[in-house]
Amino acid sequence: MISLSYTPQLRELMKKVEETRASRVGVDYPRMSPEERRDVLQKFHPDYIEDGFRDIKVGVDKGVRMPTEMADVFESYSRLKDVDLDLKADPDYDVDVLIIGGGGAGASAALMANEAGAEVMLTTKLRFGDANTMMAQGGIQAADKENDSPATHFLDVLGGGRLENVPELARALVMDAPLVIKWLEDLGTMFDKSEAGTMITSHGGGTSRKRMHAARDYTGAEIMRTLRDEVYNKGINVVEFSPAVEILLDAQGRAGGAILFNLETEQYLTARAKTVIIATGGSGRLHYRGFPTSNHHGATADGLVMGYRAGAGTIYADSIQYHPTGGAFPPQLLGLLVTEKTRGLGAQPLNINGEQFVYHLETRDVESSAIIRECEERGLGVPLPTGITAVWLDSPLIEQIHGEGTVERQLPAMLRQFQRFDVDIRKEPMLIYPTLHYQNGGLLIDDRAETGVENLYVAGEAAGGIHGTNRLMGNSLLDILVFGRRAGANAAAKSKEVPVPEGLNLEHVNNYHRELEQADAGDGRVGPVLLPRYTHR
Repeated sequence: MISLSYTPQLRELMKKVEETRASRVGVDYPRMSPEERRDVLQKFHPDYIEDGFRDIKVGVDKGVRMPTEMADVFESYSRLKDVDLDLKADPDYDVDVLIIGGGGAGASAALMANEAGAEVMLTTKLRFGDANTMMAQGGIQAADKENDSPATHFLDVLGGGRLENVPELARALVMDAPLVIKWLEDLGTMFDKSEAGTMITSHGGGTSRKRMHAARDYTGAEIMRTLRDEVYNKGINVVEFSPAVEILLDAQGRAGGAILFNLETEQYLTARAKTVIIATGGSGRLHYRGFPTSNHHGATADGLVMGYRAGAGTIYADSIQYHPTGGAFPPQLLGLLVTEKTRGLGAQPLNINGEQFVYHLETRDVESSAIIRECEERGLGVPLPTGITAVWLDSPLIEQIHGEGTVERQLPAMLRQFQRFDVDIRKEPMLIYPTLHYQNGGLLIDDRAETGVENLYVAGEAAGGIHGTNRLMGNSLLDILVFGRRAGANAAAKSKEVPVPEGLNLEHVNNYHRELEQADAGDGRVGPVLLPRYTHR
Protein backbone atom coordinates (compact mmCIF):
# COMPACT_ATOMS: atom_id res chain seq x y z
CA MET A 1 0.00 0.00 0.00
CA ILE A 2 1.33 3.45 -0.93
CA SER A 3 1.78 5.85 1.99
CA LEU A 4 -0.29 9.02 2.00
CA SER A 5 2.81 10.88 3.20
CA TYR A 6 6.49 10.78 2.30
CA THR A 7 8.04 7.35 2.76
CA PRO A 8 11.21 6.77 4.82
CA GLN A 9 13.15 6.45 1.53
CA LEU A 10 11.91 9.85 0.33
CA ARG A 11 12.72 11.43 3.68
CA GLU A 12 16.24 10.07 3.39
CA LEU A 13 16.59 11.62 -0.10
CA MET A 14 15.16 14.86 1.28
CA LYS A 15 18.26 15.29 3.45
CA LYS A 16 20.26 16.31 0.37
CA VAL A 17 17.85 19.20 -0.20
CA GLU A 18 18.31 20.30 3.40
CA GLU A 19 22.09 19.99 3.19
CA THR A 20 22.38 22.27 0.15
CA ARG A 21 19.75 24.85 1.17
CA ALA A 22 22.05 27.29 2.96
CA SER A 23 24.39 27.43 -0.04
CA ARG A 24 21.51 28.25 -2.40
CA VAL A 25 20.00 31.19 -0.49
CA GLY A 26 20.53 34.41 -2.46
CA VAL A 27 22.30 32.65 -5.33
CA ASP A 28 20.66 33.08 -8.73
CA TYR A 29 20.96 30.12 -11.07
CA PRO A 30 21.89 31.41 -14.57
CA ARG A 31 19.13 31.81 -17.12
CA MET A 32 19.40 29.85 -20.36
CA SER A 33 20.72 31.45 -23.52
CA PRO A 34 18.38 31.55 -26.54
CA GLU A 35 20.28 28.62 -28.02
CA GLU A 36 19.94 26.55 -24.84
CA ARG A 37 16.22 27.33 -24.63
CA ARG A 38 15.66 26.25 -28.21
CA ASP A 39 17.62 23.03 -27.69
CA VAL A 40 15.79 21.93 -24.54
CA LEU A 41 12.39 22.71 -26.09
CA GLN A 42 13.04 20.80 -29.29
CA LYS A 43 14.36 17.74 -27.48
CA PHE A 44 12.00 17.51 -24.51
CA HIS A 45 8.84 19.58 -24.81
CA PRO A 46 5.85 17.36 -25.71
CA ASP A 47 4.79 19.80 -28.46
CA TYR A 48 7.94 18.83 -30.38
CA ILE A 49 7.53 15.03 -30.06
CA GLU A 50 6.06 14.17 -33.45
CA ASP A 51 4.53 10.79 -32.63
CA GLY A 52 1.95 12.57 -30.49
CA PHE A 53 0.41 14.43 -33.45
CA ARG A 54 -1.37 13.83 -36.74
CA ASP A 55 -3.10 15.91 -39.42
CA ILE A 56 -6.86 16.25 -39.22
CA LYS A 57 -8.64 14.82 -42.26
CA VAL A 58 -11.84 16.90 -42.33
CA GLY A 59 -13.24 20.38 -41.82
CA VAL A 60 -12.16 23.92 -42.59
CA ASP A 61 -8.61 23.25 -41.38
CA LYS A 62 -8.17 19.91 -43.13
CA GLY A 63 -4.50 18.96 -43.04
CA VAL A 64 -3.68 20.95 -39.88
CA ARG A 65 -1.47 19.27 -37.25
CA MET A 66 -3.18 18.45 -33.95
CA PRO A 67 -2.45 16.33 -30.89
CA THR A 68 -3.74 12.83 -31.62
CA GLU A 69 -6.28 13.00 -28.81
CA MET A 70 -7.65 16.30 -30.10
CA ALA A 71 -7.81 15.04 -33.68
CA ASP A 72 -9.77 12.01 -32.45
CA VAL A 73 -12.37 14.28 -30.84
CA PHE A 74 -12.56 16.53 -33.90
CA GLU A 75 -12.94 13.48 -36.16
CA SER A 76 -16.06 12.26 -34.40
CA TYR A 77 -19.74 11.97 -35.19
CA SER A 78 -22.23 14.28 -33.56
CA ARG A 79 -24.23 13.13 -30.56
CA LEU A 80 -27.24 14.13 -32.65
CA LYS A 81 -26.45 11.75 -35.51
CA ASP A 82 -29.44 9.50 -34.86
CA VAL A 83 -31.56 11.92 -32.85
CA ASP A 84 -34.83 13.15 -34.35
CA LEU A 85 -35.18 16.87 -33.62
CA ASP A 86 -37.99 19.17 -34.75
CA LEU A 87 -36.17 22.42 -35.41
CA LYS A 88 -39.32 24.01 -36.85
CA ALA A 89 -41.06 23.88 -33.49
CA ASP A 90 -40.86 26.77 -31.04
CA PRO A 91 -37.49 26.78 -29.27
CA ASP A 92 -37.24 25.86 -25.61
CA TYR A 93 -35.21 29.02 -24.99
CA ASP A 94 -35.26 32.24 -27.01
CA VAL A 95 -32.78 35.01 -26.15
CA ASP A 96 -30.63 37.73 -27.66
CA VAL A 97 -27.26 36.36 -26.49
CA LEU A 98 -26.59 32.71 -25.67
CA ILE A 99 -23.43 32.08 -23.66
CA ILE A 100 -22.11 28.51 -23.53
CA GLY A 101 -19.86 28.02 -20.50
CA GLY A 102 -19.98 29.03 -16.86
CA GLY A 103 -16.41 30.02 -15.99
CA GLY A 104 -14.85 33.44 -15.82
CA ALA A 105 -15.15 34.12 -19.55
CA GLY A 106 -18.82 33.18 -19.68
CA ALA A 107 -19.67 35.10 -16.51
CA SER A 108 -17.90 38.29 -17.62
CA ALA A 109 -19.52 38.03 -21.07
CA ALA A 110 -22.93 37.65 -19.42
CA LEU A 111 -22.40 40.75 -17.28
CA MET A 112 -21.34 42.93 -20.20
CA ALA A 113 -24.13 41.70 -22.48
CA ASN A 114 -26.66 42.31 -19.71
CA GLU A 115 -25.27 45.77 -19.11
CA ALA A 116 -25.75 46.51 -22.82
CA GLY A 117 -29.45 45.70 -22.48
CA ALA A 118 -29.50 42.28 -24.15
CA GLU A 119 -31.60 39.37 -22.94
CA VAL A 120 -28.95 36.87 -21.89
CA MET A 121 -28.86 33.19 -21.05
CA LEU A 122 -25.82 31.36 -19.75
CA THR A 123 -25.82 27.58 -20.02
CA THR A 124 -23.17 25.45 -18.41
CA LYS A 125 -22.21 21.77 -18.34
CA LEU A 126 -21.88 21.43 -14.58
CA ARG A 127 -22.60 23.99 -11.87
CA PHE A 128 -22.08 27.67 -12.53
CA GLY A 129 -18.42 28.24 -11.65
CA ASP A 130 -17.22 24.66 -12.13
CA ALA A 131 -14.36 25.72 -14.37
CA ASN A 132 -10.61 26.12 -14.59
CA THR A 133 -11.13 29.72 -13.44
CA MET A 134 -11.91 28.45 -9.94
CA MET A 135 -8.66 26.52 -9.89
CA ALA A 136 -6.35 29.34 -11.00
CA GLN A 137 -4.14 30.32 -8.12
CA GLY A 138 -1.16 32.57 -8.66
CA GLY A 139 -2.58 35.83 -9.99
CA ILE A 140 -3.63 38.06 -12.85
CA GLN A 141 -1.29 40.39 -14.76
CA ALA A 142 -1.92 44.08 -15.39
CA ALA A 143 0.51 46.95 -15.97
CA ASP A 144 -0.81 49.50 -13.50
CA LYS A 145 2.34 50.52 -11.61
CA GLU A 146 4.52 53.58 -12.24
CA ASN A 147 7.48 51.54 -13.52
CA ASP A 148 5.34 49.54 -15.94
CA SER A 149 3.18 50.08 -19.00
CA PRO A 150 0.93 48.13 -21.37
CA ALA A 151 3.72 48.42 -23.95
CA THR A 152 6.16 46.63 -21.63
CA HIS A 153 3.52 44.04 -20.83
CA PHE A 154 2.96 43.60 -24.59
CA LEU A 155 6.65 42.86 -25.15
CA ASP A 156 6.61 40.27 -22.37
CA VAL A 157 3.52 38.63 -23.88
CA LEU A 158 5.19 38.42 -27.29
CA GLY A 159 8.42 37.10 -25.82
CA GLY A 160 6.59 34.46 -23.81
CA GLY A 161 4.52 33.50 -26.85
CA ARG A 162 7.65 32.92 -28.99
CA LEU A 163 6.66 35.96 -31.13
CA GLU A 164 3.79 33.92 -32.58
CA ASN A 165 0.93 35.84 -30.95
CA VAL A 166 -1.66 37.56 -33.12
CA PRO A 167 -0.52 41.17 -32.41
CA GLU A 168 -4.01 42.66 -32.35
CA LEU A 169 -5.12 40.13 -29.73
CA ALA A 170 -2.03 40.62 -27.58
CA ARG A 171 -2.55 44.38 -27.78
CA ALA A 172 -6.18 44.05 -26.67
CA LEU A 173 -5.05 41.86 -23.78
CA VAL A 174 -2.57 44.34 -22.33
CA MET A 175 -4.51 47.53 -23.08
CA ASP A 176 -7.63 46.30 -21.29
CA ALA A 177 -5.70 44.83 -18.34
CA PRO A 178 -5.70 47.85 -15.96
CA LEU A 179 -9.39 48.40 -16.72
CA VAL A 180 -10.13 44.77 -15.82
CA ILE A 181 -8.38 45.08 -12.43
CA LYS A 182 -10.39 48.21 -11.60
CA TRP A 183 -13.61 46.53 -12.76
CA LEU A 184 -12.97 43.51 -10.56
CA GLU A 185 -12.14 45.64 -7.55
CA ASP A 186 -15.26 47.73 -8.06
CA LEU A 187 -17.26 44.49 -8.09
CA GLY A 188 -15.70 43.44 -4.79
CA THR A 189 -12.68 41.26 -5.62
CA MET A 190 -10.30 41.36 -2.67
CA PHE A 191 -6.75 41.59 -4.03
CA ASP A 192 -3.69 41.51 -1.77
CA LYS A 193 -2.77 45.02 -0.63
CA SER A 194 -0.16 46.65 1.53
CA GLU A 195 -1.03 48.42 4.78
CA ALA A 196 -1.02 51.65 2.77
CA GLY A 197 -3.76 50.23 0.53
CA THR A 198 -1.67 49.84 -2.64
CA MET A 199 -1.76 46.68 -4.71
CA ILE A 200 0.90 44.10 -3.90
CA THR A 201 2.38 42.76 -7.14
CA SER A 202 4.96 40.08 -7.86
CA HIS A 203 6.90 38.46 -10.69
CA GLY A 204 5.90 35.47 -12.76
CA GLY A 205 8.05 33.45 -15.14
CA GLY A 206 9.05 35.51 -18.16
CA THR A 207 7.88 38.86 -16.77
CA SER A 208 10.14 41.91 -16.70
CA ARG A 209 8.05 43.77 -14.11
CA LYS A 210 6.16 42.88 -10.96
CA ARG A 211 2.61 43.07 -12.30
CA MET A 212 1.00 39.93 -10.83
CA HIS A 213 -2.06 40.84 -8.75
CA ALA A 214 -3.22 38.06 -6.44
CA ALA A 215 -5.65 37.08 -3.73
CA ARG A 216 -3.27 34.89 -1.73
CA ASP A 217 -3.09 31.68 -3.81
CA TYR A 218 -6.79 31.40 -4.62
CA THR A 219 -7.03 34.29 -7.06
CA GLY A 220 -9.27 32.49 -9.55
CA ALA A 221 -11.69 31.39 -6.85
CA GLU A 222 -11.93 34.95 -5.55
CA ILE A 223 -12.55 36.34 -9.05
CA MET A 224 -15.14 33.64 -9.80
CA ARG A 225 -16.89 34.33 -6.49
CA THR A 226 -17.20 37.98 -7.43
CA LEU A 227 -18.44 37.34 -10.98
CA ARG A 228 -20.89 34.61 -9.99
CA ASP A 229 -22.44 36.76 -7.27
CA GLU A 230 -22.81 39.64 -9.71
CA VAL A 231 -24.46 37.44 -12.36
CA TYR A 232 -27.00 36.25 -9.81
CA ASN A 233 -27.51 39.79 -8.48
CA LYS A 234 -28.33 40.97 -12.01
CA GLY A 235 -30.94 38.24 -12.41
CA ILE A 236 -29.28 36.72 -15.48
CA ASN A 237 -30.77 33.36 -16.47
CA VAL A 238 -28.30 30.55 -15.67
CA VAL A 239 -29.09 27.01 -16.82
CA GLU A 240 -26.90 24.39 -15.12
CA PHE A 241 -26.12 20.79 -16.08
CA SER A 242 -27.05 21.56 -19.70
CA PRO A 243 -24.00 21.51 -22.00
CA ALA A 244 -24.36 22.51 -25.62
CA VAL A 245 -23.66 19.70 -28.09
CA GLU A 246 -24.00 21.54 -31.42
CA ILE A 247 -24.19 25.10 -32.71
CA LEU A 248 -27.27 25.90 -34.79
CA LEU A 249 -26.85 27.91 -37.99
CA ASP A 250 -29.55 29.91 -39.74
CA ALA A 251 -30.46 29.79 -43.43
CA GLN A 252 -27.59 32.19 -44.25
CA GLY A 253 -24.99 30.14 -42.35
CA ARG A 254 -24.84 32.46 -39.34
CA ALA A 255 -24.83 31.26 -35.75
CA GLY A 256 -28.35 31.26 -34.39
CA GLY A 257 -28.37 29.16 -31.22
CA ALA A 258 -27.43 25.72 -29.98
CA ILE A 259 -28.76 22.31 -29.04
CA LEU A 260 -28.42 21.67 -25.32
CA PHE A 261 -28.38 18.31 -23.53
CA ASN A 262 -29.90 18.19 -20.06
CA LEU A 263 -27.65 15.84 -18.11
CA GLU A 264 -30.36 15.09 -15.54
CA THR A 265 -33.34 14.38 -17.82
CA GLU A 266 -31.24 13.39 -20.88
CA GLN A 267 -33.46 15.59 -23.06
CA TYR A 268 -32.24 17.64 -26.00
CA LEU A 269 -33.40 21.26 -25.90
CA THR A 270 -33.25 24.02 -28.49
CA ALA A 271 -31.91 27.46 -27.63
CA ARG A 272 -32.41 30.19 -30.24
CA ALA A 273 -30.24 33.31 -30.07
CA LYS A 274 -29.26 36.21 -32.27
CA THR A 275 -25.64 35.80 -31.23
CA VAL A 276 -23.74 32.96 -29.56
CA ILE A 277 -20.62 33.02 -27.36
CA ILE A 278 -18.54 29.88 -26.83
CA ALA A 279 -16.79 30.04 -23.46
CA THR A 280 -16.35 26.34 -22.74
CA GLY A 281 -12.71 26.39 -21.63
CA GLY A 282 -9.92 23.98 -22.41
CA SER A 283 -9.21 20.33 -23.09
CA GLY A 284 -6.88 19.04 -20.39
CA ARG A 285 -9.13 16.09 -19.60
CA LEU A 286 -8.21 14.59 -22.97
CA HIS A 287 -4.86 13.82 -21.26
CA TYR A 288 -2.55 14.52 -24.20
CA ARG A 289 0.35 12.07 -24.30
CA GLY A 290 -0.94 10.47 -21.10
CA PHE A 291 -0.01 13.43 -18.91
CA PRO A 292 -1.93 14.12 -15.70
CA THR A 293 -3.82 17.40 -15.74
CA SER A 294 -4.62 20.30 -13.48
CA ASN A 295 -7.92 20.88 -15.31
CA HIS A 296 -11.45 20.44 -13.94
CA HIS A 297 -13.46 17.45 -15.14
CA GLY A 298 -15.47 19.37 -17.73
CA ALA A 299 -12.42 20.44 -19.78
CA THR A 300 -12.95 18.16 -22.78
CA ALA A 301 -12.69 20.51 -25.82
CA ASP A 302 -16.45 20.69 -26.38
CA GLY A 303 -16.47 24.27 -27.66
CA LEU A 304 -13.64 23.57 -30.09
CA VAL A 305 -15.52 20.66 -31.63
CA MET A 306 -18.83 22.53 -31.95
CA GLY A 307 -17.25 25.69 -33.31
CA TYR A 308 -15.11 23.75 -35.77
CA ARG A 309 -18.09 21.80 -37.15
CA ALA A 310 -19.92 25.10 -37.58
CA GLY A 311 -17.04 26.40 -39.72
CA ALA A 312 -14.81 28.32 -37.30
CA GLY A 313 -11.11 27.92 -38.03
CA THR A 314 -8.43 27.10 -35.49
CA ILE A 315 -5.01 28.52 -34.71
CA TYR A 316 -2.12 26.75 -32.95
CA ALA A 317 -4.24 23.68 -32.27
CA ASP A 318 -0.96 21.79 -31.84
CA SER A 319 0.24 23.98 -28.96
CA ILE A 320 -0.42 22.77 -25.42
CA GLN A 321 1.02 24.18 -22.21
CA TYR A 322 2.45 21.87 -19.59
CA HIS A 323 2.77 23.62 -16.25
CA PRO A 324 6.20 22.84 -14.82
CA THR A 325 5.00 22.33 -11.27
CA GLY A 326 2.25 19.76 -11.05
CA GLY A 327 1.93 17.66 -7.93
CA ALA A 328 3.64 14.27 -8.27
CA PHE A 329 3.42 12.78 -4.77
CA PRO A 330 1.51 11.84 -2.65
CA PRO A 331 -0.42 10.17 -5.48
CA GLN A 332 -3.70 11.84 -4.49
CA LEU A 333 -2.12 15.12 -5.61
CA LEU A 334 -0.97 13.87 -9.02
CA GLY A 335 -1.46 16.67 -11.54
CA LEU A 336 -2.58 19.18 -8.92
CA LEU A 337 -1.41 22.66 -9.88
CA VAL A 338 1.37 23.95 -7.65
CA THR A 339 1.05 27.64 -8.36
CA GLU A 340 3.89 29.50 -10.05
CA LYS A 341 3.64 31.93 -7.17
CA THR A 342 5.58 29.31 -5.19
CA ARG A 343 8.57 29.84 -7.48
CA GLY A 344 7.85 33.56 -7.61
CA LEU A 345 8.48 33.59 -3.85
CA GLY A 346 11.82 31.84 -4.38
CA ALA A 347 11.20 28.07 -4.29
CA GLN A 348 13.79 26.30 -6.47
CA PRO A 349 13.46 23.09 -8.53
CA LEU A 350 16.11 20.57 -7.42
CA ASN A 351 17.23 17.14 -8.59
CA ILE A 352 17.88 14.03 -6.50
CA ASN A 353 21.22 15.48 -5.36
CA GLY A 354 19.64 18.67 -4.06
CA GLU A 355 21.11 20.64 -6.96
CA GLN A 356 19.26 23.37 -8.84
CA PHE A 357 19.33 22.59 -12.57
CA VAL A 358 17.26 25.40 -14.11
CA TYR A 359 16.51 29.04 -13.27
CA HIS A 360 13.33 28.96 -11.20
CA LEU A 361 11.45 31.55 -13.28
CA GLU A 362 12.11 30.51 -16.86
CA THR A 363 9.01 30.57 -19.06
CA ARG A 364 6.74 27.60 -18.47
CA ASP A 365 7.68 25.75 -21.64
CA VAL A 366 11.41 25.95 -20.87
CA GLU A 367 11.00 25.15 -17.17
CA SER A 368 8.87 22.09 -17.98
CA SER A 369 11.30 20.88 -20.62
CA ALA A 370 14.23 21.20 -18.23
CA ILE A 371 12.41 19.13 -15.59
CA ILE A 372 11.59 16.43 -18.14
CA ARG A 373 15.26 16.42 -19.27
CA GLU A 374 16.49 16.08 -15.69
CA CYS A 375 14.28 13.04 -15.13
CA GLU A 376 14.49 11.33 -18.53
CA GLU A 377 17.89 12.08 -20.06
CA ARG A 378 20.06 12.84 -17.07
CA GLY A 379 18.46 10.27 -14.75
CA LEU A 380 18.54 12.69 -11.83
CA GLY A 381 14.87 12.61 -10.94
CA VAL A 382 13.59 11.42 -7.57
CA PRO A 383 12.14 7.89 -7.86
CA LEU A 384 8.65 7.61 -6.38
CA PRO A 385 6.80 4.58 -4.98
CA THR A 386 4.25 5.01 -7.79
CA GLY A 387 6.89 4.12 -10.41
CA ILE A 388 7.36 7.61 -11.84
CA THR A 389 10.10 10.16 -11.20
CA ALA A 390 9.87 13.77 -10.08
CA VAL A 391 11.99 16.64 -8.82
CA TRP A 392 11.92 18.55 -5.57
CA LEU A 393 10.52 22.07 -5.27
CA ASP A 394 12.20 23.60 -2.23
CA SER A 395 9.27 25.44 -0.63
CA PRO A 396 10.94 25.75 2.83
CA LEU A 397 13.41 28.10 1.14
CA ILE A 398 10.58 30.66 0.96
CA GLU A 399 10.57 31.00 4.76
CA GLN A 400 14.33 31.51 4.80
CA ILE A 401 14.10 34.24 2.15
CA HIS A 402 11.01 36.11 3.36
CA GLY A 403 10.68 35.08 7.00
CA GLU A 404 8.64 32.64 9.04
CA GLY A 405 4.92 32.67 8.27
CA THR A 406 5.27 33.64 4.61
CA VAL A 407 3.99 30.31 3.27
CA GLU A 408 0.89 30.44 5.44
CA ARG A 409 0.20 34.06 4.48
CA GLN A 410 0.92 33.80 0.76
CA LEU A 411 0.16 30.13 -0.04
CA PRO A 412 -2.63 29.07 2.31
CA ALA A 413 -4.38 26.85 -0.23
CA MET A 414 -1.15 25.02 -1.12
CA LEU A 415 -0.29 24.60 2.56
CA ARG A 416 -3.65 23.03 3.31
CA GLN A 417 -3.68 20.82 0.22
CA PHE A 418 -0.43 19.16 1.22
CA GLN A 419 -1.27 19.10 4.94
CA ARG A 420 -4.17 16.80 4.10
CA PHE A 421 -1.54 14.16 3.35
CA ASP A 422 0.81 14.97 6.24
CA VAL A 423 3.26 17.02 4.19
CA ASP A 424 4.18 20.40 5.68
CA ILE A 425 5.53 22.50 2.80
CA ARG A 426 6.95 25.03 5.28
CA LYS A 427 9.42 22.37 6.41
CA GLU A 428 9.40 19.76 3.62
CA PRO A 429 9.94 20.30 -0.12
CA MET A 430 7.24 19.35 -2.62
CA LEU A 431 7.60 16.65 -5.27
CA ILE A 432 6.60 17.97 -8.68
CA TYR A 433 6.53 17.10 -12.40
CA PRO A 434 4.96 18.92 -15.38
CA THR A 435 1.19 18.65 -15.63
CA LEU A 436 -1.09 19.28 -18.62
CA HIS A 437 -2.39 22.74 -17.88
CA TYR A 438 -3.53 24.98 -20.73
CA GLN A 439 -4.59 24.97 -24.35
CA ASN A 440 -2.54 27.69 -26.04
CA GLY A 441 -4.38 27.35 -29.33
CA GLY A 442 -8.09 27.31 -30.05
CA LEU A 443 -10.69 28.84 -32.32
CA LEU A 444 -9.33 31.90 -34.12
CA ILE A 445 -10.96 35.19 -33.14
CA ASP A 446 -10.46 38.86 -33.97
CA ASP A 447 -10.10 41.59 -31.37
CA ARG A 448 -13.89 41.77 -31.10
CA ALA A 449 -13.81 38.07 -30.06
CA GLU A 450 -15.72 37.08 -33.21
CA THR A 451 -14.88 34.03 -35.31
CA GLY A 452 -15.08 33.59 -39.08
CA VAL A 453 -18.68 32.41 -38.56
CA GLU A 454 -20.93 35.45 -38.36
CA ASN A 455 -22.59 35.99 -34.97
CA LEU A 456 -20.36 33.36 -33.33
CA TYR A 457 -17.97 34.66 -30.66
CA VAL A 458 -15.39 32.86 -28.52
CA ALA A 459 -13.79 33.89 -25.24
CA GLY A 460 -11.46 32.28 -22.74
CA GLU A 461 -9.34 29.19 -23.20
CA ALA A 462 -11.36 28.04 -26.22
CA ALA A 463 -10.00 31.05 -28.15
CA GLY A 464 -6.59 30.94 -29.82
CA GLY A 465 -3.95 33.39 -30.99
CA ILE A 466 -3.73 35.58 -27.91
CA HIS A 467 -0.76 33.87 -26.27
CA GLY A 468 1.04 32.55 -29.33
CA THR A 469 2.41 29.10 -28.55
CA ASN A 470 3.25 29.63 -24.87
CA ARG A 471 1.37 31.56 -22.23
CA LEU A 472 2.86 33.50 -19.32
CA MET A 473 1.53 33.10 -15.81
CA GLY A 474 -1.32 35.44 -14.94
CA ASN A 475 -2.37 36.09 -18.53
CA SER A 476 -5.09 33.42 -18.53
CA LEU A 477 -7.20 35.01 -15.81
CA LEU A 478 -6.61 38.23 -17.71
CA ASP A 479 -7.59 36.91 -21.13
CA ILE A 480 -10.85 35.30 -19.97
CA LEU A 481 -11.92 38.68 -18.61
CA VAL A 482 -10.62 40.87 -21.42
CA PHE A 483 -12.17 38.77 -24.17
CA GLY A 484 -15.16 37.68 -22.09
CA ARG A 485 -16.04 41.35 -21.64
CA ARG A 486 -15.36 42.11 -25.31
CA ALA A 487 -17.40 39.13 -26.50
CA GLY A 488 -20.33 40.06 -24.27
CA ALA A 489 -20.38 43.72 -25.29
CA ASN A 490 -19.93 43.02 -29.01
CA ALA A 491 -22.39 40.12 -29.12
CA ALA A 492 -24.99 42.29 -27.38
CA ALA A 493 -24.45 45.16 -29.80
CA LYS A 494 -24.69 42.80 -32.77
CA SER A 495 -27.89 41.24 -31.42
CA LYS A 496 -29.59 44.63 -31.73
CA GLU A 497 -28.73 44.77 -35.44
CA VAL A 498 -29.78 41.31 -36.59
CA PRO A 499 -33.27 39.84 -36.85
CA VAL A 500 -34.45 36.74 -35.03
CA PRO A 501 -32.71 33.87 -36.86
CA GLU A 502 -34.86 31.82 -39.19
CA GLY A 503 -34.42 28.43 -40.77
CA LEU A 504 -32.25 27.08 -37.96
CA ASN A 505 -30.60 23.86 -39.07
CA LEU A 506 -27.86 21.29 -38.56
CA GLU A 507 -26.96 20.86 -42.22
CA HIS A 508 -23.33 21.71 -41.43
CA VAL A 509 -23.27 18.70 -39.11
CA ASN A 510 -24.67 16.44 -41.83
CA ASN A 511 -22.03 17.74 -44.23
CA TYR A 512 -19.34 17.04 -41.63
CA HIS A 513 -20.57 13.46 -41.29
CA ARG A 514 -20.28 13.02 -45.05
CA GLU A 515 -16.70 14.31 -44.91
CA LEU A 516 -15.88 11.81 -42.18
CA GLU A 517 -17.24 8.97 -44.28
CA GLN A 518 -15.41 10.08 -47.41
CA ALA A 519 -12.13 10.38 -45.48
CA ASP A 520 -12.69 7.05 -43.75
CA ALA A 521 -12.33 8.87 -40.41
CA GLY A 522 -14.48 8.95 -37.30
CA ASP A 523 -14.14 5.25 -36.44
CA GLY A 524 -17.46 5.34 -34.60
CA ARG A 525 -16.33 8.00 -32.15
CA VAL A 526 -18.96 10.43 -30.82
CA GLY A 527 -18.34 13.99 -29.68
CA PRO A 528 -18.27 16.30 -27.87
CA VAL A 529 -17.00 14.03 -25.10
CA LEU A 530 -18.74 16.10 -22.36
CA LEU A 531 -17.10 14.17 -19.51
CA PRO A 532 -13.82 12.24 -19.39
CA ARG A 533 -13.96 8.45 -19.41
CA TYR A 534 -11.96 6.86 -16.61
CA THR A 535 -13.64 3.48 -16.53
CA HIS A 536 -12.26 0.46 -18.39
CA ARG A 537 -14.35 -2.25 -19.94
